[in-house]
Amino acid sequence: MKNIVRNITIAVVSMIFLGSCSQEFLDEVEPTTGVPVATAFDSRGSADGVISGILRRFRDQFENAAGKSSTDAGGVCALYFARTVKGNDVISTNNWYGSDYENNNREPTYRRVIFAWNYPFFMINQINNFIKGVNESTKLGDQDKKELLGQGYALRAFFYHHLVLDFSKSYNEDQNFPAPPIYKEPIVVAKGMSTVKEVYDFMVTDLKEAIAILPDTRLGKSYVNKQVANAILAEVYQVMGKWDLAEAASIEAYGGDPDAVLDAASYGSGFKDNSNKEWLWGSPQASDQTMYYYLAPHVFSDHKTGAYFSIYVNSTFVNLFSATDVRGGVGVDKMFSVKSATYTISDYRYYVSNKFLFSFTSHSPIIRYAEMILVDAEAKARQGKEAAAKALLFALQKNRDVNAVQSSSSGQTLIDEILLERRKELFMENGVEWFDAKRLGKGMLRDGNQRLKGINNITGKPYDLQPNDLRFMLKVPQAEIDTNPFIEKNINTGR
Repeated sequence: MKNIVRNITIAVVSMIFLGSCSQEFLDEVEPTTGVPVATAFDSRGSADGVISGILRRFRDQFENAAGKSSTDAGGVCALYFARTVKGNDVISTNNWYGSDYENNNREPTYRRVIFAWNYPFFMINQINNFIKGVNESTKLGDQDKKELLGQGYALRAFFYHHLVLDFSKSYNEDQNFPAPPIYKEPIVVAKGMSTVKEVYDFMVTDLKEAIAILPDTRLGKSYVNKQVANAILAEVYQVMGKWDLAEAASIEAYGGDPDAVLDAASYGSGFKDNSNKEWLWGSPQASDQTMYYYLAPHVFSDHKTGAYFSIYVNSTFVNLFSATDVRGGVGVDKMFSVKSATYTISDYRYYVSNKFLFSFTSHSPIIRYAEMILVDAEAKARQGKEAAAKALLFALQKNRDVNAVQSSSSGQTLIDEILLERRKELFMENGVEWFDAKRLGKGMLRDGNQRLKGINNITGKPYDLQPNDLRFMLKVPQAEIDTNPFIEKNINTGR
């Protein structure tokens, strides 16, 4: 941990305060460059530049403590896509993310583990430095401080959300299970592990504080406002099973009117433009700050542009969509197409996705309004408000498919329909299939034309994930165990 702290601290000072990054994009503030630490929080403009520098790292080619980076370790989208390929809906070749697809990329010295631990903690430490700088500023006004701190609290919770998802058992399985350390200040002295409950309580506190002081306005769609903080809180409450609170937070996030935030015509536009009406929170990039070939899922799933061509789509998933659903269908102008007539439908290479179009300026969605609509629908269904849940589900389905028919189901069948709609709507965006399986203690079984079946020759385990499978969880990095005296040497026993 000492080495990690040293490198993180150096990186924070050099990146945020001394030379953050190149020019931001669209309507966003230019990141702080060449601003000494002493004056970084002397004005709202320079403080906005600091937060802009933090947000730039959402889409950066992240380097670990050894100064090395890899194509499957590029910002927030890499956290999401590593979960996406672990499920049943996509098929990955033996390329980047191939080991994640095999559900064996979780050992304490493996790159996925190191990235999934170091990157969120790197970001958390930046955010804690930002919070400290705002709090200690004598030049910023009270209202500016509130709006800046609100962004910091929400972003800190966002990254702890990722840490606890990856490195602990689910909230509903074991709230006392060890979870990553909680840092409320810039890292100077290492801390020991917390518990799942402590992390969730901490996130809720941060997010409620953020919501209380954030405005509805913001500088651009990559920034956090009250609606974004509510969306993160809705996801947290969803994991915790606090359905009344999840319902309330999701409504605050999308506004309660599905028709006002949905636009079926834009669904087929390539998921590459942050200005899309349906995006609540997204990460833009420009040609002078591009992730190049790190951008997931675009660069891996787009088979029309010169990139990796490494992601295919499970035939059973393709068959879930009707021909009139804007999210599905097979053809050159549809969401799915046949890779080559030389392949049979049983070949894993048969179907490819056209959902994400890759270029060096493609944007990344983080949270879309449709997700919040479906959180609201699930929350209502689980509280027994089934008529309202079905109406909400149908509002989304009708927007996507002119021939949609409202559900007549109830109980668990209705909930399962909502969960299926989440997979269809959020395909490849944020690892929703994995997220739902983990929080609900479900498995993810491979079927259809999956490339790999049977037994992993290395681990001796099937690629399927069983309910509450340990492979839903990453092991604590060995470097953290070796250098942090407050973490037990046997912390990975039973993981």
